[in-house]
Formats: sequence, structure tokens, C-alpha cells
Amino acid sequence: MLFHSLKGALRSKQPLDLIWLALGSVPMAEFAAFAKPGALVLDLQHGLWERGTLEAAIGVAGARLPVIARCAENSQHAIAQALDAGAASVLVPLIETAEDARRAVSAGRYPPFGNRSAGGVRPLLAGVDAMLAADRDVVVGMLIETAHGVENVEAIAAVPGVDYLFIGTGDLSLSRGTGDAEQIGRDCERILRAARAHDLPCGIFTGDANAARQAFANGYQMAVCANDIDLVKQGFLSALKQVSR
Repeated sequence: MLFHSLKGALRSKQPLDLIWLALGSVPMAEFAAFAKPGALVLDLQHGLWERGTLEAAIGVAGARLPVIARCAENSQHAIAQALDAGAASVLVPLIETAEDARRAVSAGRYPPFGNRSAGGVRPLLAGVDAMLAADRDVVVGMLIETAHGVENVEAIAAVPGVDYLFIGTGDLSLSRGTGDAEQIGRDCERILRAARAHDLPCGIFTGDANAARQAFANGYQMAVCANDIDLVKQGFLSALKQVSR
């Protein structure tokens, strides 16, 4: 393997603290990896990542720790592009049905297990045999972030090849049309129960380290302890607040 796998980390059952990166900065990815979180998440759906910066970020970070790519969409092209760059895992957005999950799993694996196209610079770097061997370490996660996805989560979790579930709390609130903590809490509990019923790890998007710590206490295996947008924004605001005293 050229890069760290996520599969072993998930099997360990140990909590994985994540740093979520959206600004598209390769140096930021290197700094984040230096902090030694459990994994990095590169947000290709809402972030500023381009193909070249994605490849570079995985190049500087992937040898230190697993890199998860939140894909731009549930399509063969988006999923293959992230895996061709060397991502240890794809986190596929807007999974609402078992059919959505089957499509994502298939796009993430080479035949005969799926329909991922063979190729790419990094997959072939060590030869075809290494490319096929690396396929066994691919981890495919389902991002549950809508009310419809919650309603079908038991069927989604039962799809063969699904490796973990992850809750997008922000989009889930938008989908519900409410930020009511009790409603979102019930949704999250249902997703967590479905994951446990199928012996799958479950992750959740949390806003800071304190919320991540609470998520681990509640039984989630993955949670976001920091994200680059908030860290940079708060750093600048704090500095200006200090200097204006």
C-alpha cells in the first residue's frame, strides 16, 4: 500500500478523531496531518479542492494517516476520481435508498465486485497486481443527511459492501426543516442503531472537540474535532480582538 488504510483503524473499534478540510489548501492538509488525527476528510462536495490539489494533498498526508474523500456526488466518475488520487475511503453524499448504496459500493470496487474503471496515475504506480490488491483495502462510507435517508437507513446498512455510516447533521437539519435538537437527536440515534445492528462503524459531523468527545461517549466511532474554515476564521477573529483591546 502506498498510503494508510482506513480499514484497520475501523476494525480496531477505537474512536477516530477527524479533521475536516474544505479550503483546498495542500499546506493545510500537511499541517493537519502533522497534528496526527485519526484521519483527514477532504470535502470535495462543498470544498475548494481541484484534481491537482486533491492528488497533492493525499500525497503529503496519505503516508501519515488515512485520508477520506467526501465525494462531490454519487457517481462512477466522482468516486473513481477520489480513489484514483489515493484516498483510503470515499464518503458518498446524499445516500437515501438501498439502491443509492449499491450504486456507490459498485463504483468503489473493481470487477468482479463492482464496476470501477481501472487506471489512474497512482493506482498503476506499482503495477496492476498492486492496483488490484489495493482494492481490498478500499472503504466505502454512506453519508446519511436527509430525512428520506433516515427513513431507509436500515435497508441502506444491510447492503453488502457498505463499510460505515456517517451522519451529516447540518444537511439533515435542512432536510427536516428544523434545527430542533430532539428531532435530530432521534434521527441520529436511529442511524446509530442501524449501524450497530449490522456491525458497522458510525460517524457523525460535530463542530468542535467537545462535541466530538461527547459523540465518542455516545457510541460513535468517528467524529470531527476540527475543521479548517472555523479554525482559520476564529484564529483571525481572536487575533484582531486581542490587538483592539
